[in-house]
Amino acid sequence: MNPAYVIKGVYAITPDCADTTDLLHRVRLALAGEVRVLQYRNKSANTAQRLEQAHALRKLTREFTIPFIVNDDAQLAAQVDADGVHLGIADGSVDTARATLGIHKIIGVSCYNRLSLAQNAVHAGADYVAFGAFFPSTIKPNAEVADIELLQQARAELPIPLVAIGGITLNNAASLVHAGADALAVISALFAAEDITVTAKKLSTLFNSSRFEDNRN
Repeated sequence: MNPAYVIKGVYAITPDCADTTDLLHRVRLALAGEVRVLQYRNKSANTAQRLEQAHALRKLTREFTIPFIVNDDAQLAAQVDADGVHLGIADGSVDTARATLGIHKIIGVSCYNRLSLAQNAVHAGADYVAFGAFFPSTIKPNAEVADIELLQQARAELPIPLVAIGGITLNNAASLVHAGADALAVISALFAAEDITVTAKKLSTLFNSSRFEDNRN
């Protein structure tokens, strides 16, 4: 699996949800709207529930043939045979995750608003990097703020896919795609939407321009 081809488009991150049936229902609606990557993130679940939900989401993403990424936890990613893991600054090294998951899995790294972190991540063998928050976020209200110029600079310098995150909505997403984001990571704007499938489709259309297709293929 080549991350340069699979980490693009709408990158959905699951909301904290104790009801696994409801979580799967909402994720299915999102995947029906042409979401291209799914990350499992649940900061409130216990170990058993996280394993249950990750297994169920792994099955669902296989049905839709999209990559499944686990947030923070390389061991859980290995347990459910996820396609990869996403690491924050306190979640261990790329080397450790690679040793756990193997050479063919995807490893993404949060780089916040620091290009130097992204450069280090590339050097360590990360497959994609994420920057943000670009806009105020209800999920992480105290998140570091990143600006569009950082994304443009990263696009010019880094050879791997770039994910933008943080407060992204239908009203502000286009600016990030135009600045060079390969993927848009969304939680609330998608899973709290009145119509999850329609919202996902509208976000997906931002990646259909000739500029995006020419530069990413």
